[in-house]
Amino acid sequence: MHKSTSASSLGPGGLDLTQAFFKPIHGAAPPSSSNRHTKISVIGAGNVGMAIAQTILTQDLADELVLVDAIPDKLRGEMLDLQHAAAFLPRTKINASVDYAVTSNSDLCIVTAGARQIHGESRLNLLQRNVALFRKIIPPLAKYSPETILLIISNPVDVLTYVAWKLAGFPSNRVIGSGTNLDSSRFRFLIADHLDVNAQDVQAYIVGEHGDSSVALWSSISVGGVPVLSFLEKQQIAYEKETLESIHKTVVDSAYEVISLKGYTSWAIGYSAAGLARSILRDQRSIHPVSVLAKGFYGVDGGDVFLSLPAQLGRSGVLGVTNVHLTDEELQKLRDSAKTILEVQSQLGL
Repeated sequence: MHKSTSASSLGPGGLDLTQAFFKPIHGAAPPSSSNRHTKISVIGAGNVGMAIAQTILTQDLADELVLVDAIPDKLRGEMLDLQHAAAFLPRTKINASVDYAVTSNSDLCIVTAGARQIHGESRLNLLQRNVALFRKIIPPLAKYSPETILLIISNPVDVLTYVAWKLAGFPSNRVIGSGTNLDSSRFRFLIADHLDVNAQDVQAYIVGEHGDSSVALWSSISVGGVPVLSFLEKQQIAYEKETLESIHKTVVDSAYEVISLKGYTSWAIGYSAAGLARSILRDQRSIHPVSVLAKGFYGVDGGDVFLSLPAQLGRSGVLGVTNVHLTDEELQKLRDSAKTILEVQSQLGL
């Protein structure tokens, strides 16, 4: 497809008008070459990919944003639609192409593309179709941007992050899955709603699989620096375990509810992915529960498996995993979650 980019060659025959339009001030030095040029590529221009692209633009996270998709007309339409908003956004060059060469030298590649489940199709068959799709996506990204960081959004995110890691051949710190970052945001919102406080004052994590076997770390939840469960016990305030489990179930079911109401999820994952992009590209060293290579952490063994753990993110990707205290019950649930993912991976033949 034709690729449209911003340019100053608007004159006859593509004449560059920049020098004619702008007159340098007296005694000015030649423009210095800037080392700062942040490039983000978003693979997949569906609802999720475009929500991420829009959020990246409004939060001024990139100097250049690239969109890649297999449907040329829709891709060009999305690109033009964003370009036409240039007067209302921070300055960002926006490109789009079906050719992965356009992603060359990306700092961050965000993969949202994935096959949709056919009615009556097994989860394994859907996963195998997504693996086949990743075989077409990941090697070109690695080829054109060998130093990039891969951020996987596509579901099932933990297994596909593992697939991306195997196909790219990158060090494990440069392949990250969005994992339970959004689940944890929903978790914090629900706890904040119960306690009538701001969600930003709630410290709470969902770890493990992004799915039914995820683990809520109740033992480490704090509000305003106060550990919640130990506070309740010291104050002899009774609480029911069923109440806690119902909150976690609401988190797990949240995406299903949104999908049943509007057909897909997009805005929350858009903000979640943009937050991860900010932490990585601006070297903020923030802690996010994201899908990382978990082998050797919290007794997870038996093979290479990606699942969500509280990880510090910075310019080189995953800088480390935090040593959060887990109860014996939480540890066992996390290991069971890892086994669930490993069982699925064993059927892929990678």
